Amino acid sequence: MSETGPTVASRLFRVLDAFTAQRPAMTLSAISRHSGLALTTTHRLVGELAGWGALERGADGRYRIGLRLHELASLAPRGMFLRQVAMPFLGDLYEATHQNVQLGVLDGTDVVYVERISGREAVPVVSRVGGRLPLHATGVGLVLLAHADHDLQETVLGGPLQRFTTRTVDDPEQLRRVLADVRRQGYVISDRQIELTTLSVAAPVRDESDAVIAALSVVVPAEGTDPRTLVPAVRAAARGISRTLGSPRAAALPGSARRESDRESFR
Repeated sequence: MSETGPTVASRLFRVLDAFTAQRPAMTLSAISRHSGLALTTTHRLVGELAGWGALERGADGRYRIGLRLHELASLAPRGMFLRQVAMPFLGDLYEATHQNVQLGVLDGTDVVYVERISGREAVPVVSRVGGRLPLHATGVGLVLLAHADHDLQETVLGGPLQRFTTRTVDDPEQLRRVLADVRRQGYVISDRQIELTTLSVAAPVRDESDAVIAALSVVVPAEGTDPRTLVPAVRAAARGISRTLGSPRAAALPGSARRESDRESFR
């Protein structure tokens, strides 16, 4: 906000920000209402965005996010290159489990999911590609938070910790202990924190400087699953991605032992 009022760019962002997973398609009046802009201003801005391809108008008269934005989003380096490197390993993990396999990155106090593989028989999950969830309540989020800088950790620990189920870790001191365990063990089991029907096993992905830049997880039914049996496969997939990205830590395991370990983990 400037002294003379919102800029054109800020108004455009407000229009785009009106769209959510719960509101993927809206009429002009709905966009006006959710963006807080006058209908005449919304009409003009929506017309410009649609002309450029950022919005598309369907046969029902409602507007949706256009493919032009998807094209731009695919250029994000943390998404595109990481997904290209990760896909073979995510695919192996999916073939080993036939459940939901996810890859997420840190964005503020949330995890943003950049890839997911899921089959028809996999347990339903709330996450989606491009969606975000709080760090403290998901497997990938806990991994990312455990390796985040101190200030971010304290921000999350000091803020309200949203409770999704009776199993959600919403006590700061308990969360602090969980994060310490993640760093010590190299993985985390997030048990029914988002939904009472699912649990996840997650592990860190490291880059050439050994910094944790992403996390992957497999989400499985909570009923009848021993998550400890999934830990070797999840860690092997994360290690494979890290090794491809040039992580010295991932490459430290002797070659023959590494290959045998990775094969065994996916059996």
